[in-house]
Amino acid sequence: MTTLPPAPLGLTYSASPDSVRVELSGDLDHRHADLLVAAVDEVLTEHPGLRDLRLDCAGLTAVDSSGLSALLMVRRRTGKAGAALHLDGRTAQLARLLEVTGTLEYLTEPTPGTGAQPLRRSGVDAVRGAPEKDHPGLAEPRT
Repeated sequence: MTTLPPAPLGLTYSASPDSVRVELSGDLDHRHADLLVAAVDEVLTEHPGLRDLRLDCAGLTAVDSSGLSALLMVRRRTGKAGAALHLDGRTAQLARLLEVTGTLEYLTEPTPGTGAQPLRRSGVDAVRGAPEKDHPGLAEPRT
């Protein structure tokens, strides 16, 4: 059996006055999960008063239990900062992991006091990982 090497986690972000979008690519696993948490800590420090943190998960190739743990830590940090967390472009694998572990509702529920409503999908499109609508206030990703 051939084993492929893990793909490092790529993080690129763009910001508008009250929203930051982070595009994730590669593996969100035990080798790379801390990178996401550290990046979110930095974003929250650099953007006080942030209302929305949008994680674009469409480029993720794998998510393990450490990746799920990182997402839960991110949710706690954004909630504490008063920012809503959005998991956009969830892959079928990530959608299934969140469903099986019962964490989807927690990760995407509105943060009290923000008035933000998360994007929720159900049915076939959610399982297939159909992309969600882009947030109109976000700038193009940095290159």
